[in-house]
Amino acid sequence: MEQLIASLRVTLANTFEMYFKAHGHHWNVEGIEFAQFHEFFGDLYQSLHGAIDPIAEEIRKVDGTAPYGLTMMAQFKTAQDSAIFGNNVRDMLLDLQTANAECIDSLNTAFSFAEKENLKGLMNFLAGRLEEHNKHGWMFKASLK
Repeated sequence: MEQLIASLRVTLANTFEMYFKAHGHHWNVEGIEFAQFHEFFGDLYQSLHGAIDPIAEEIRKVDGTAPYGLTMMAQFKTAQDSAIFGNNVRDMLLDLQTANAECIDSLNTAFSFAEKENLKGLMNFLAGRLEEHNKHGWMFKASLK
């Protein structure tokens, strides 16, 4: 169970990191495609924000403690910080694509441990999150063509 809890903490921290990135890109995007990407990043950060509390609650359901605060989250995340500003939308998309891949990896790891513990409800929740991140991945890929 400890491996499951640890993997869920990484999932939570990576989701937070991707949320911060999407929100930061939403604030700082500029250029001819501003309106389109300001909205795109806004929709993305809202979706990610909506996932944070449910992930933390899943940690609590398996009797773990959910990390909070930037310092604590930094201890668990595998997604890296970035600082991209202005009209470099391609780099913003690549940054989010990389963070999304980290989220998918951590979700797959958590799913594997949930499966070992036979926690079907948690497996369903994680499968739903994976589906959402796969959709994000498709959108990043399509936008980068």
